[in-house]
Amino acid sequence: MNPNHRRCASCRTIAPKENFWRIVRVYPSRTIQLDEGAGRSVYLCPQASCLKAAQKKDRLGRSLRAPVPPRIYEALWQRIATGNVRSDEESLPLPSQRPQA
Repeated sequence: MNPNHRRCASCRTIAPKENFWRIVRVYPSRTIQLDEGAGRSVYLCPQASCLKAAQKKDRLGRSLRAPVPPRIYEALWQRIATGNVRSDEESLPLPSQRPQA
């Protein structure tokens, strides 16, 4: 995996970290927040299908080793509702199109 690439906690897709949402368990307070902070983090594709699977199977909570409050899921669903989401037609680059390290 390239240095600035991450894996989606739901669909396991690898892509540059800019293509994902970041959910963080902040150290040492153990609070969960979006996008910023230092601590354990997990990445999620900005797609409804990934968010639905992650919420249903508690993939974020298991990866962060902490319960994810409902307000975090509400904020992520709001992002999808406001259009801050990648369309299904737009896909990640194929392995042959990815830049070589």
